Amino acid sequence: MPSTTQYELQLARRMSRLGTETAFEVLNKARALERQGKSIIHLEIGEPDFDTPSDVVEAAVDALHKGWTHYGPSAGLPELRQTVADYVSRTRGVKVAAEEVVVVPGGKPIIFFTIIALIDEGDEVIYPNPGFPIYESMIHYIGGKAVPIPLREDRDFSLDVDELASLITDRTKLLVLNSPHNPTGGVMPRKDVEQVARVIGDRNILILSDEIYSRLLFEGEHFSIMSIPAMQERTILLDGFSKTYAMTGWRMGYGVMRADLATHITRLMTNSNSCTASFTQIAGVEALRGDQSSVDHMCAEFKRRRDVFVAGLNKIRGFSCRMPHGAFYVFPNIKQTGWKSKPLSDTLLEQAGVAALSGTSFGAFGEGYLRFSIANSLENLQQALDRVDQWTKKNL
Repeated sequence: MPSTTQYELQLARRMSRLGTETAFEVLNKARALERQGKSIIHLEIGEPDFDTPSDVVEAAVDALHKGWTHYGPSAGLPELRQTVADYVSRTRGVKVAAEEVVVVPGGKPIIFFTIIALIDEGDEVIYPNPGFPIYESMIHYIGGKAVPIPLREDRDFSLDVDELASLITDRTKLLVLNSPHNPTGGVMPRKDVEQVARVIGDRNILILSDEIYSRLLFEGEHFSIMSIPAMQERTILLDGFSKTYAMTGWRMGYGVMRADLATHITRLMTNSNSCTASFTQIAGVEALRGDQSSVDHMCAEFKRRRDVFVAGLNKIRGFSCRMPHGAFYVFPNIKQTGWKSKPLSDTLLEQAGVAALSGTSFGAFGEGYLRFSIANSLENLQQALDRVDQWTKKNL
């Protein structure tokens, strides 16, 4: 028999700097418990529990039958790029051309490509903390310096503009904004967005504005830093279809940016994914141009669930929760329980059968909090509240 030689896997050093997204790890753990026969209520994953609108599905099926199954341009199909340009022009009050749009498979590639294209080793990137973990992961991976701007509960999880000003140095190349915000559900008021623009002033700092939850806003109107005069050319807008149209598995997002940067982001698409699936892009055109009532219905339902869930959390011993204004997450303060975030989230999963995420999954400033996704039925949300309440009564 031939002998088997065991070779050591020698990863590049940069791989040790790459983080992860804890939601998927907790989901896997929760499913393993379910396979053991345990009842688990899933409030860990950031995915709408609605079906993709039927007109969008039908557009994709029709596109498949019509042969939209081949390679397309790396930056996206011209019809979708123009549709996105028209949509962003209308919703952000700016003039956007199709050549400023790059369509990608999901929202994350815009984060990935932006940081790869702009950040050299040692360059500083200011990002929200707690915040979507891929920001920090990618900054470290590229060799940049991740500079957290804390989002604090007493500011309704909007950043402190004076604190932001103190963090900007000559090495600052990029600022990441996210509103409505994951994990807190916080929304930056227009005055804060305008103050951020004033703090940046005429510095050559670009902004990655993650607005993937822009249509899931419960009060007021969404305001983008792209809408501020002189900020459009310094803004990379990240948006997409996953959250708004319940299309997480379709993998389609887009970036809107100055045309010269779009050319380089397109080269990264060519070198990585070649292109986004053509038939999904045809469906994306229908999503943006078609009936929007499903979006309005989903947002209204999330608001209804938010109201019930936050009220319920505030009745549980050791929990206190501010009212989030967007997205589909709640971020309760659990400091009065006496528990750290990670041990409490683990214990609630194992003992109460409720899957949530530790606030530290979103950075060091998430300690003392948990994130619950309200993308589940009202019945299941109420059951989750009951389970957590019963656990606290027995253990606190």
